[in-house]
Parts: sequence; C-alpha cells; structure tokens
Amino acid sequence: MSEVRARPPDAPIARPDRKTSVPDRQQPAYWSRAGLIEGARAMLPLLPGQFAFGMAFGALAAQKGFTLVEAVAMTGIVYAGMSQFVILQSWPDALTVSTVTAVMLLTATVNARFFLMSASLRPWFSTLPVWQAYPPLTILTDGGWLNSMRYRDRGGADASFFLGGQILSYVSWTFAALPGYLLAERLTDPKAYGVDLLMPAFFAALLIPSYRGLERTIPWVISGIVATTVAWLTSGYWFIIAGAVAGSVSAAFILSEGNTNGR
Repeated sequence: MSEVRARPPDAPIARPDRKTSVPDRQQPAYWSRAGLIEGARAMLPLLPGQFAFGMAFGALAAQKGFTLVEAVAMTGIVYAGMSQFVILQSWPDALTVSTVTAVMLLTATVNARFFLMSASLRPWFSTLPVWQAYPPLTILTDGGWLNSMRYRDRGGADASFFLGGQILSYVSWTFAALPGYLLAERLTDPKAYGVDLLMPAFFAALLIPSYRGLERTIPWVISGIVATTVAWLTSGYWFIIAGAVAGSVSAAFILSEGNTNGR
C-alpha cells in the first residue's frame, strides 16, 4: 500500500452539499481530528435505535441466564448485533467441542456480509498502510458502513470519519446491554415495544439519500427478493448471505454493462 498523503490536523472533510467529482473519490485516505468529530456526529441519528436494540440484547442475555459481566463482555467482544441474538437463541445447554463449533460457524455465517462490506472500502482504505487500514475494520457496523460510503461518494477521503462513527457506535452498543440486563423483567417481549423494527427503519431511512436512479436501485430489489425467498424456503440465517451475494453480483453486472456502454 502507498504512503499516506500528509494533511493538516484540521483538514476540511466532505459536506452533504458538496458536489461529487471523480478526482475527489480518488484522493488518498488520511487522518484528522475534524474527521473523528464529524464521523461521530453523523452516527448520532442512529444511536437511539441502536441503543434500544442493545437493551433488547441485554434483556435476552439475562433471560438466558448470563451474568451481567458475561452479557457486557459478549457485547464488547463479539460486537455484532444480529449474530449476538442468533447465538443466544441457539445457545446450547452444555458447552462441548461440537456445540461451540456449531455456534462459531453460525456466527461466521451471519457475519459473512462484513467481508463484502469491508471489500467495498478497499478503494478508499488501500491507500493507508496495512497497520492503519485493517484494525478499524474490526468494529465495522452496518450503519457506520452506510454512513461512510455516503461520505465517500460526496468526495470525502478522511478515514477518521469512518473511525469516529464506529467508536461512538461501539461505546453505545456495549453500554446499552447494561440497562437492558437490569430491566430484563420489563423487557420480556421486546417486540411489544417495536424494538425489532427500529434498526430496519433506520437502515431504510439511510438508503433514501443513497438513491442514484432506477438502474442502481435494481440490485437493492434483487437482494431483497432473494433474501426473502431464501428465508421462506430454508430455516436458519442463510438469507443474509444469499441477499448480500445476490445484490453484489447483480450490481457488478449492471455497473459493468453501464461502463461498457459509456454511461
């Protein structure tokens, strides 16, 4: 990877009203204090839904017999919302080599989408040294990724924007398990409070500004149809991988065809 281009500590970053240009999107990544703050601010609208989701996990962990320390530790170490719920729902009565292996495979299956999300950041993060590019990806989240991709599309190159949002998200998610655990008796059925709809609603709202015309929306539709079909036909969480792969492959073909036609 190439060397990082030097930038002033308070270098300006991309704003929502800034027009996108191809040269901007090809800028080498750099770090700045301003980017950390801006990334954290961009994450704020997501925090209420994320916090409620984290509380639901804490409540479920308490109902499954986890101690408070175990619930918070799992949140901080695994740090993957959907897979944490999946793990708890399939938690074995006895921990053996086979049951632990099954839980690990299940976690890897649900989290496989992060490989595709990380790969999409390569054109941006590949300009950083390896020791700077890979560690931040360990706390990658769906909302943080979408925020960062929108920022990059607007011409931003400050990698601190990504890191600032992810750090705030990590702290919020980990802390949310604490009140959820303590209020477990009141949160016996999170769906009754609509908690299960909060995160999908936030993601849907974030997708709206990412709209780039009907043609680029086709992969979204394909991904949704494939995921829904797989979820209906099979048990488990394969629909997550199926939807992600279908959307990525269809987008690759559509964009490739568009470039070939000179669009």
